[in-house]
Amino acid sequence: MKFAGHHILGISQFGRGDVDRIFDSADRMRPYAQRERKTTVLEGAILGSMFFEPSTRTRISFGSAFNLLGGHVRETTGFESTAIAKGESLYDTARVLSGYSDAIVMRHPTAGSVSEFASASRVPVINGGDGANEHPSQALLDLSTIRTELAGRQRGIAGLRIAMVGDLRFGRTVHSLSRLLTRFTNVSVSLVSPAELKMPGELVEEMRQSGIDVVETDQLELGIANVDIVYSTRIQEERFESQADADLYRGRFRLNQSIYTALCEPNTVIMHPLPRDSREGAQELDDDLNNDPNLAIFRQSDSGVLVRMALFAMILDVADQVDDYSKPVNWSTERRF
Repeated sequence: MKFAGHHILGISQFGRGDVDRIFDSADRMRPYAQRERKTTVLEGAILGSMFFEPSTRTRISFGSAFNLLGGHVRETTGFESTAIAKGESLYDTARVLSGYSDAIVMRHPTAGSVSEFASASRVPVINGGDGANEHPSQALLDLSTIRTELAGRQRGIAGLRIAMVGDLRFGRTVHSLSRLLTRFTNVSVSLVSPAELKMPGELVEEMRQSGIDVVETDQLELGIANVDIVYSTRIQEERFESQADADLYRGRFRLNQSIYTALCEPNTVIMHPLPRDSREGAQELDDDLNNDPNLAIFRQSDSGVLVRMALFAMILDVADQVDDYSKPVNWSTERRF
């Protein structure tokens, strides 16, 4: 695809070559993300950030990514702080905000809403998650993490064995990641969920049509044995009709150190898009895994800044200029981990 000036709305936009280009660009962002150098390639550029659902990692990492490229961020959170609460349409909001911004990132609780917004925007829009539909930048950072973790084991993505566990019906991260995996060969996917929270049938069929070997099960012990990656997900309680309905599934596929040791291969990597639900009765990833070197969830979240820096540089057509505007940093921050 052509990145410069274009929206990033869903995984269907990307071919295999596009994914490789994003990862190559993300790799070049590492010195800036790690504060070894700084760049002002986007000095004067403004990111409009609109998040209509709660977010920690996605909102802040998008903002940090733009800042690290030298740009500025103007953001709003929640419907109540915008004119949408007064009845303004997405069309009008897009026309107005795109007059103030050079790029926009948006999260919205309704599937398809970000595409609707983008159709009226005069600047590139990145989908930061639209309901239970898609989360393309999360899928890219997830696959980037998988790529890095497997490289440490002298492996590539081809031949990947991955288990996706939990709420696969409403989990937009697994929807986007599943689509992204169809760009690769010899991939096996184990889908572990209650029957009521199964991966949507059209996504399962899309994976199978691409050649992915897909197995569906509601048995954790069957699903996470003999895999390279366990990708755990939170029950998306905000998508259920009631809290009581969501509570029926909380804690059903809990992974702790003893279960991991008993069921998984010794080097199986543990991933999670975060937030993990650490409340009593949920704990899909127990805190006793925190010191396990195979727990990659924080390396995973770190990779989000790299990927999002790459996306901004590519849609604003400065990917080849980043180093031209770089200089050493004049501060020091102790890194403890």
